[in-house]
Amino acid sequence: MTSALKPKHQRLVLILVAVAALIAAALLAAWALRNQASYFYVPSDMAANPPEAGQAVRLGGMVEAGSLKTLADGVTIEFVVGDGTARVPVIFSGIVPDLFVEGSGVVAEGSLRPDGTFKADNLLAKHDENYMPRELEDMSAAQKREAVAETQ
Repeated sequence: MTSALKPKHQRLVLILVAVAALIAAALLAAWALRNQASYFYVPSDMAANPPEAGQAVRLGGMVEAGSLKTLADGVTIEFVVGDGTARVPVIFSGIVPDLFVEGSGVVAEGSLRPDGTFKADNLLAKHDENYMPRELEDMSAAQKREAVAETQ
């Protein structure tokens, strides 16, 4: 008597093994990426439910007018990010993006310190639809259209 599986049963076993392998791969990928997720907060979310100190998060909002200060070392800046409801003080050391100004949108990547200050490791400045690069400011309308058409 032979114990070989029928071809129909062999295909079923092969499909079950493939499904189990896919599920295992998905669980392994999810486990590997569990600490890589970067949550996005606005100041009111951060005030209501602050992340753990040291947890990597993103803080987005508007740079409040009059809050931008450059410290004595010339590289570190302090400013306040607000959303109309709450405010979060931010400190950043490094090169500031060209579009970073008071009253503009910003996304700061970093972590919240125990004292409630957000320590930014990276700043991403946001611009509105009226943004014009410095290189194009002095051009005529026709020259601007031509320059934009060349880049597309």
